Amino acid sequence: MAEISDQKFLKAYEMASNTGLKFPPDVMLRFYAFYKRATHHDGFYNPGNEEDIRNGFKANALLQVKSVSQEEAKKKYVEMVEKHIGKV
Repeated sequence: MAEISDQKFLKAYEMASNTGLKFPPDVMLRFYAFYKRATHHDGFYNPGNEEDIRNGFKANALLQVKSVSQEEAKKKYVEMVEKHIGKV
């Protein structure tokens, strides 16, 4: 598997952060989960107060990618940006 450079990942993050495009909630959660998985070295990120339904959805998205490596999460994040926003 080809590695994604940190520079390419950061460019993808910048593109996603600055886009004016609107995405369905499931796509936004995938972006969120792959980004958090790629950037948190301990393997899991707790989105906070579990009583908030949004945080429940975030926690579920994170659980779905918990077995994905950091490198694979970067790759998937870049692939999503390229699919939904444009070439990185």
